[in-house]
Amino acid sequence: MSPFVIIVCAILIGDVAWWRWADRRARRTRHPKIWRSLVAVFTAMQMGYVLWFIAFPSLSRQAHHWVPSPVLASIYLWHLLILPATLLVMIPIQWSTLFVAQKRWRRKLAGEVQPEDFKQPLVSRREALAAGAAVALPPLLTGGAVGRAMSQIHHFRINRVELPVAKLPRELDGLTIAQVSDLHIGRFTRPGMLPAIADATNSLRADLVMLTGDLIDLTLSDLPAGLDFVRRLDPRGGLFVIEGNHDLIESPFAFESRLKQGGVPLLVDESSIVNVRGRPVQVLGMSWGRGDAYHVGAMSRLNPLRQPDAFPILLAHHPHAFDPAAAVGIPLTLSGHTHGGQIMLNERLGVGPVMFRYWSGLYRKNDSSLFVSNGVGNWFPLRIAAPAEIVHLTLRSAQPT
Repeated sequence: MSPFVIIVCAILIGDVAWWRWADRRARRTRHPKIWRSLVAVFTAMQMGYVLWFIAFPSLSRQAHHWVPSPVLASIYLWHLLILPATLLVMIPIQWSTLFVAQKRWRRKLAGEVQPEDFKQPLVSRREALAAGAAVALPPLLTGGAVGRAMSQIHHFRINRVELPVAKLPRELDGLTIAQVSDLHIGRFTRPGMLPAIADATNSLRADLVMLTGDLIDLTLSDLPAGLDFVRRLDPRGGLFVIEGNHDLIESPFAFESRLKQGGVPLLVDESSIVNVRGRPVQVLGMSWGRGDAYHVGAMSRLNPLRQPDAFPILLAHHPHAFDPAAAVGIPLTLSGHTHGGQIMLNERLGVGPVMFRYWSGLYRKNDSSLFVSNGVGNWFPLRIAAPAEIVHLTLRSAQPT
């Protein structure tokens, strides 16, 4: 069974579990029919999208063309954030309730209690309010999260970083790079947001512009907007693009061929050399793949392409490619993919370090450096302590002058 099927089944089971739990508590409110109806409508909306996604995956990937962003945001926030948190609270409560009920039945069998003790008492006002609060809280949290997400969905920062790089030729001291990663054009990064991102990138007047994967989110129907975005960028010294995992969801071949036919400098296990200030800079672009073994193999394909007189920069969507890159002496790797951890409590606690060895900012190993961009777009609508960003890198020579 594939991981996708397991995740979808878990989501549906979670929806059903919450509905049954909430429905039982809704019966204890002052207006049970209204509360139960609201619970049923909310659950049906959430489960309906998941079932639709299973039945019509191609059509559902294009849902953002007619479904408003807040509606999609509520579905994603519910299933990937609020529902898991609710289940973590709900399951212990349910188990404790069952334990108490089982204990009472054992006492009954032992003759310690009378049958009338099991009669359902009238619901007090306090119990009714508590039941209503328990039922309403998860949907209200979802609504609050949607409001927070929509308020920040257009926001991004310019993250300016001065980066000392080993083996950087003195002539390239001060070389600037604008790194744009993880636009995810589609569900939450709509085409109307792209001109502001392109204009902000162009205003940096960087020597090189690097797009480190996930130009689109789910469907090739958003690729025309992606191509328009790339064409809007000012390449100055050079513009380079690599692929990310989301780019290849619908069709890897179609994505790669359409970009190359559109004149976009896409590097798929390829390299390109550009002269900056009279010195050659070689940009190596790694194809998308998951797992350390894949990254080692991809690096073994790219390393023989290196030119001894050129300064190499590796673009790899997944930051774990840094390990084999550092092993062969690549001085600088640029990555994305992690969204800075997306949901972080602080710089060290959150989703990022749970899922990745490298998740945001600068990392070093021997004489090699890695910079992981938080990305400027969104596949998941909410960010906490992982702001969207365009990265402006200024490389500094670590060699003595």
